[in-house]
Amino acid sequence: MGVGVDLTVIWAAIIAFAVAAYVVMDGFDLGIGILFPKFKVGPERDKAMNTIAPVWDGNETWLVLGGGGLLAAFPLAYSIILPALYAPLTAMLLGLVFRGVAFEFRWRDPSHRRIWDAAFFAGSVVATFAQGITVGALLQGISVDGRAYAGGWWDWLTPFSLLTGASLLVGYALLGACWIIWKTSGPLQDDAFRLARRLAILLIAAIAAVSAYTPFLEGKYYERWFAWPGVLAAAQVPLLVAITAALLMRSLARGHHRAPFALTLVLFGLSMLGLAISIWPDVIPGRVSIWEAAAPEESQSFMLVGTSVLIPLILAYTGWAYWVFRGKVDEEGYH
Repeated sequence: MGVGVDLTVIWAAIIAFAVAAYVVMDGFDLGIGILFPKFKVGPERDKAMNTIAPVWDGNETWLVLGGGGLLAAFPLAYSIILPALYAPLTAMLLGLVFRGVAFEFRWRDPSHRRIWDAAFFAGSVVATFAQGITVGALLQGISVDGRAYAGGWWDWLTPFSLLTGASLLVGYALLGACWIIWKTSGPLQDDAFRLARRLAILLIAAIAAVSAYTPFLEGKYYERWFAWPGVLAAAQVPLLVAITAALLMRSLARGHHRAPFALTLVLFGLSMLGLAISIWPDVIPGRVSIWEAAAPEESQSFMLVGTSVLIPLILAYTGWAYWVFRGKVDEEGYH
């Protein structure tokens, strides 16, 4: 295998890392938006917003890196995926715009705070649901003819994509509740514990439903999960999911503050590992591999130089921000 193949794998890993970082870092603040109507109007909602105020802007950096990296490193995949998923991707961007505007204006325009709170909730729900639908639509397959999208406008809308959209809503909501548990105390934390216990059960059920559905979407998926001897390795993923789910339920029952958030992230990580097992090495499952979609080796090399500097810088300032605001939040702010 040549250097070009190595660069292609490296770029696939970079984009996968960017997507994972986005889920980790933006998932919980989207989750807080999804849960916003469950919090009492006034200090409780303000405290929930204050837990994410110092970091929410930077969290979406990873979405830009993932989308931009896909365009630059895998232009063929980008040119096929974008027209196939115009509707959910546009809805996601509009949802992120609405929640971003609402986040800023609820403090600057208190006379219309109820409207901004509703916009923050709606934008979070729409953005999350659209992301889940996008993952489901990609996983179920995209029609390709030669080097172009060959499907219709509504191909992304199926029972499976709706299931993945609803599952991501539950998952992000659980992340948001666990973040609130970690970063607050008092009545707001008590409410978050109650929500998290219910959402954890729903997320476990959602993971089971998506996992049961996925192998039957594509013959290759079934082979990767159930063909011998690969089944021996693949079977470890659902086993780890079951163990992590049990630990999550126990940590919530015992009132732990940090463990629920960490264990929920582990569930997300295992879910993404399951997704990778299903589709690797394709970037468009069953249609286009990462090598077929890759940009020329020279382009990948050139971009890798900048990325090798950019990613450590992003990680450094992100880590510093989280470290500075590492305490719990009360009515006065962080302490």
